[in-house]
Amino acid sequence: MSNAEGGTGMRRAAAVFEGHGERFVADSCEPLKAAAERGEVALQALSRGSYPGRRLLPGELPELRSAGVWDASRDQGWGLDWHRNEGIEITYLARGGLGFAVDGRPQPLRPGDLTITRPWQAHRVGDPEVAASRLHWVILDVGVRRPHQTWAWPSWLLLPSGLLTRLTTLLQQNEQPVWRADAAIDRCFERLASVLADDPGDAREARLKLRINELLLAVFELLDGQDIALDRSLPSAQRSVELFLATLADRCGERWRLRDMAEECGLGRSRFTHYCRQLTNMTPVEVLTHLRVRAAQRMLENDPAGSVSDVAYACGFESSQYFATVFRRHTGRSPSAYRAERAERARERAPARAA
Repeated sequence: MSNAEGGTGMRRAAAVFEGHGERFVADSCEPLKAAAERGEVALQALSRGSYPGRRLLPGELPELRSAGVWDASRDQGWGLDWHRNEGIEITYLARGGLGFAVDGRPQPLRPGDLTITRPWQAHRVGDPEVAASRLHWVILDVGVRRPHQTWAWPSWLLLPSGLLTRLTTLLQQNEQPVWRADAAIDRCFERLASVLADDPGDAREARLKLRINELLLAVFELLDGQDIALDRSLPSAQRSVELFLATLADRCGERWRLRDMAEECGLGRSRFTHYCRQLTNMTPVEVLTHLRVRAAQRMLENDPAGSVSDVAYACGFESSQYFATVFRRHTGRSPSAYRAERAERARERAPARAA
């Protein structure tokens, strides 16, 4: 994890998590910054790192990454494409409508909707552009870099330990990202917004601390009163492997080793292999090979004139000879024969489509 803090006009690097073959960079909201500079949206925020807004002081609630509100009085020409944040993000749509999606699933927002995204969970704001809206947010870093790691709440939270434990469970173990907020949530965010223009100092820090504690208590009371179906697997080691495997198809061309895949999930090789077999009934090597052959099939179909060797290397095979052997074992034909067969089928279907 790396952060660079600085004053106005200084370059501020985004928070980064790096693993073998994977790099998550905390969103810096560049389209929002640019729109605010152009005067297209009113922005009030206190942030650190690369997030937009005025700078929080170095020792001022250090786990608070950003707290802010935007007010767009008209539809915008920008959106926040798929991104991740290093902390838990809570947003509240006070007015307007807004496109929103989490983990590839659209979740359009109405006024009064509350959203909760877990650390490093992929989400998008806008559909694809932001509509006229007033949106509040808070991002708190709880020290999580993988789903099975223990959350570390800031020491300046005033909530009792038992309540925090229950809140952690409610946030970790449910997949529902959007909730209908109540009047208490609305009041908390508006009170927090009133702090954003304060001058630095003890009074601002105290007010921020108070308002964020109020907000987390209100979120707890809202969720605790719901009949939530909790899923214990979400923060588990198995869930880490499941999320990794979901992205592997797009990264199968990388030079993976078993150790690299296991470390990507924060696990040892034997535990990673166990969960991989449990989820797929295949070893990690078998899963990787299967995905590479599938990727090669798509490339052979979509690029009839391309080199078979280029396909082999693009899909992660170390040689064209080994690629041909594996491909034949999985499909019953050589790469060249497979490509010719698919091309012939395409030609046979062409007249029917024309007719």
